[in-house]
Amino acid sequence: MKVVLLENVKNVGNKGEIVEVKDGYGRNFLIKTGKGVIGNKENIAMAEQTKADEAKKVEAERQAAVELAKTIDETEINITERAGEDGKLFGSVTSKDITEALEKQKGIKVDKRKVELEMPLRNVGRAEVKIKTYQGVIGKLTVIIKGEA
Repeated sequence: MKVVLLENVKNVGNKGEIVEVKDGYGRNFLIKTGKGVIGNKENIAMAEQTKADEAKKVEAERQAAVELAKTIDETEINITERAGEDGKLFGSVTSKDITEALEKQKGIKVDKRKVELEMPLRNVGRAEVKIKTYQGVIGKLTVIIKGEA
């Protein structure tokens, strides 16, 4: 019996898949509990259309992320912090500081968890910071840290 799954079912398949299961399992469990519907022509066509729509949506999100990464690559932000005479900051520049400055100066909103800093920036100067915009898509932001007495 063919069943179109409406949600993920362990050891059977994922949402939107068309699976072949035994008649009793399909009728008595999957369909009764609302985890699937009978795999007739209409339901199969609807499932394939939904899959195609989701694929288009994912591709559009990826394209938007690539455009954002290009914008980030071309962007420089300035951050001013208190520093000593030797160029070391009294505090540090964290991913939160970077995202706030990016939004305030350039209007680009990024989640602070997407900023990849191994350690907070503690010196005056120029630094390259990686920002993950999508899975496998990374933009490199130039951060210029200026010290003030």
